Amino acid sequence: MSPIGRDRISRWDQHGREHVVRVRHRGMRRTISCETCGWHRGTPFAPWPKAVEHLAGAHQATVDPAGPRQPSRRAAVDGP
Repeated sequence: MSPIGRDRISRWDQHGREHVVRVRHRGMRRTISCETCGWHRGTPFAPWPKAVEHLAGAHQATVDPAGPRQPSRRAAVDGP
């Protein structure tokens, strides 16, 4: 789940392309819209799971650029 106040969700597909869904707030109403295909949807609360679901389903974009990083090879060789 994304932190409150975050206005965009981005994921990469298997070809390395970035796909972005923006979240816009107007009072209690939130609108999510995809910059890649123009898809949009209104939602009263919790727009982030719907945005991630759209990215995975419509664009096969599942790699989170802010996700956990892999340890470097140097750290693995040098040890703790």
